[in-house]
Amino acid sequence: MANGEDYAARLKIDRPQELDRVSSFFRIIFVIPIFVILILVYAPGGSGNEFHHHARSTGISISTGLFIATALMIVFRQRYPRWWFDFVLELSRFGGRVFSYLFLLTDEYPSTEDEQSYHLELDYPDVENDLNRWMPLVKWLLAIPHYIVLALLIIGLAISVLIAWLAILFTGKYPRPLFDYVEGVMRWGTRVAAYAFLLLTDRYPPFSLK
Repeated sequence: MANGEDYAARLKIDRPQELDRVSSFFRIIFVIPIFVILILVYAPGGSGNEFHHHARSTGISISTGLFIATALMIVFRQRYPRWWFDFVLELSRFGGRVFSYLFLLTDEYPSTEDEQSYHLELDYPDVENDLNRWMPLVKWLLAIPHYIVLALLIIGLAISVLIAWLAILFTGKYPRPLFDYVEGVMRWGTRVAAYAFLLLTDRYPPFSLK
């Protein structure tokens, strides 16, 4: 099991000194446009065409397609193209910025390009030396303990965001313990994704929020 500080996926979110109360109050409304864009990026493409219908009927999305394609490349070719990695990194950063905004961790409206206060670093894998070509077939299964823990942590995250929302409305500040917890859950989920779905590392993710 890897140490969180030197793991292949590292996440840090800048904690704001003060948050806008009006923006926080209407956050669930303000986030809708950018959240729709995020859904459209991850969901099957197209509009009313045959591929779109087939993709929805089979449950295929860009995240599923990325996982399957990456697994096949590693298993059969022992390759992880740099441009492919760069796409995965930027897509992950964009999604993280949207959820950071939704969870009230920042007042900055999510950018499709700029880093803003969400700092995600993923290590580009040396496939031949660092990755076992057969591990992509079982990583999703080995990560089951993490899925169970994350399910419980996400319940706590929802409660934490609700409490933080009330605190921001009255004080303009995100309580530090709640901020650290929400950031920690996002960090935990990012490590699990890097291991089980992005297939960037064979090192088992730590059970840690830090």
